[in-house]
Amino acid sequence: MANRDVLAIGTSAGGVEALRYLAQRLPREFPAAVLVTIHLPGHARSSLDEILSRAGPLPAAFARHGEPVSKSRIYIAPPDRHLLIDADGGRLLLGEGPRENNTRPAIDPMLRSTALCCGSRMVGAVLTGTLGDGASGLWAVRQCGGLTVVQDPEDAAFSEMPLTALSRAKPDHVVRLADMPALLGDLAGQPAGVAKPVPASLKFEVAVAKSGRGSMKEMDRIGHRSVLGCPDCGGVMWEIDEDDLIRYRCHVGHTYTAELMSLAIDDGLRRALASALRALEERVALAQKLERQATAAGHRLLADNWADKGREFERELDIIRDSIRRIDRIAAEAERQQAAAE
Repeated sequence: MANRDVLAIGTSAGGVEALRYLAQRLPREFPAAVLVTIHLPGHARSSLDEILSRAGPLPAAFARHGEPVSKSRIYIAPPDRHLLIDADGGRLLLGEGPRENNTRPAIDPMLRSTALCCGSRMVGAVLTGTLGDGASGLWAVRQCGGLTVVQDPEDAAFSEMPLTALSRAKPDHVVRLADMPALLGDLAGQPAGVAKPVPASLKFEVAVAKSGRGSMKEMDRIGHRSVLGCPDCGGVMWEIDEDDLIRYRCHVGHTYTAELMSLAIDDGLRRALASALRALEERVALAQKLERQATAAGHRLLADNWADKGREFERELDIIRDSIRRIDRIAAEAERQQAAAE
């Protein structure tokens, strides 16, 4: 009987140290392939493969498209590509689909892809990190019969990602990092679980992560249209309900959890206010220049007209400046209250 021979791990902030800790303690004959997605910048070379290979007995390398999957190896998502696995579970794929949760590689596509191919043969884990990437992927793993593990948020260097996974995905195991190597070894050695039906949306979402080609018709099947626009492309977004987790996806493929969608809208608002501030400052400067030119040319009435417009533009500018200051004060107060609560 097959064991749980695929382990997919997702992490973000604080993840390098957590991954190195695991790599030091996983045995040379670890009975599963280890897939790792950590949020990496797309413009810089990473030496994570060398760090993990030096840390322990398992060889680690950035995944290559079409590479066969083998046990006792660590495969890392390369910068700017989603790490996926083909439908048979035999080869790795590097997806060119859009960013999810504002990042590529993202954790959710890896977990969904592994759940689709391997289901009850897999274990999905989410470690330290910020925001909520990974929660939706763990939900897919559970739906397909896999086991889910989350680092104890109180033990994590950054608690938000495991806390979101804990509250949204209802994992099978919540453990401290110190206890995770033994747990993962035990789970990987267990016989595969009972296969479960694959959610209808999973094949479509994995295909989008692979190729970047979406479908409005398919989106209407897996979600319902929301009133929100995509922060990346401006298109309509569909709301997808996964029990306690709500996600938003446009037909191009950009995807956000509800929490990250809120942050993206806030960021868009700040960009819009900054753009309005710049435009109004330029209008004031132009009105003042035209007033000076009219005065120099002896056109008193025209100069007075531009002076009036300049004062009007200044009043509008003060409104935007005051709005930005109020938003900053409200945000700072919210941060203080959150820090006090923690």
